[in-house]
Amino acid sequence: MTLQQLTYFLAAAEHGSFSAAADSLNMAQPSLSEQIRRLEAEMGVPLFVRAGRGLELTEAGRRLRPHAERTLAESQAALDSVREMRDLTGGTVAFGTFGSAHYYLLGGLVQDFRTRHPQVRVRVIGQNSVEVADAVRDGSLEAGLVAIPVDDRGLDVRPAFEEELLYVSAEPERVRAPLTIERLAAAPLILYDARWAAQDPIRRQLRELAQRAGVVIEPQIEVEYMTAAFDLAARGLGDTIGPSSVLTARGFSRRLGTVAFAPPLSVTFAFITRRDAHLSPATRVFLSMAERRVQALARRGLGLEHAFRAARHRRRRGVPADDLLAARGRAADDRRERRPGDATVRAHGARDGRPAGARRLHHARDRQVDLVHSGGARAGRGGRPPPPAHRALPHRRAEDPVG
Repeated sequence: MTLQQLTYFLAAAEHGSFSAAADSLNMAQPSLSEQIRRLEAEMGVPLFVRAGRGLELTEAGRRLRPHAERTLAESQAALDSVREMRDLTGGTVAFGTFGSAHYYLLGGLVQDFRTRHPQVRVRVIGQNSVEVADAVRDGSLEAGLVAIPVDDRGLDVRPAFEEELLYVSAEPERVRAPLTIERLAAAPLILYDARWAAQDPIRRQLRELAQRAGVVIEPQIEVEYMTAAFDLAARGLGDTIGPSSVLTARGFSRRLGTVAFAPPLSVTFAFITRRDAHLSPATRVFLSMAERRVQALARRGLGLEHAFRAARHRRRRGVPADDLLAARGRAADDRRERRPGDATVRAHGARDGRPAGARRLHHARDRQVDLVHSGGARAGRGGRPPPPAHRALPHRRAEDPVG
């Protein structure tokens, strides 16, 4: 059985004669008749009977017809998808994101996509992950990148990266030690995503931790946007939580201090699509580029995770002030040594009994100890803000400020 035979079969069924079917396909009638006879021989049953001057389907023909229609439709869809993927000369990307994605991912992603496919329209919406998940489920969006957990009914969920959440305050005393959920419950909190308070993934996580500790999280101020919460915290109206990547991107890291939670608190982000849905070619390409970009960011950001974990561990053990000064000096020496490039560091080989790579990680950890001890708000040499404390997101490049 071939697609050509099914095409001839459907044409004959539609027109009621071999000659009319052949005319509609611009071919000779004997060739069409021969192919249908071969199809009947393969199936072992007749598909047509003559009725007066025309043809009628037999019971076998009637049963075959819907299957033949679906088979040809799927074949055409496959052909169209490959053709559009190859050319990608039209269509629209329909994608949703969590609220802060544009600070470090979305801008560069859209720029890369439009550079490669300038004739494809891009529609990216979303403010809260719950809203995006609902939109993907009902079909108004094809795919999205959201914070989880969300209601995953009818969705395929693929975790992509994880980012640490920090306690944020303008008061240095409040960020001197890792924060427990009990202390968080007593803090003057400012929380964002006010419209989605009951369903927001971060708030759900806080409520679960509070319930296990026997306390209640009640914000004194609620706003819609994360940056609004940071701005109010910088004015001294309360404290909030959030990732250091957004603090740095929006210029709040010099005015606000941060400290990790104890135990650490993080948010996981995932790509979502509707289960068994057929994505448009444009959205498939956009989603593939987004996944590759996130994977690259995750690979570049792994070192920070280890450095911050080590810093928190040393902070809990207690590090004498002399050790902090020594760590600061060693970090400065290491930075000077590394200025010609990583190749120079490798060429120098091991110093003080450790390989160069291990020594660099050691200095990075020492510097993070300094950052944690100094409150985080104005830590680092020369007043530079600390690097983002997250698992997947690196420092932003100057040429790509938001992606």
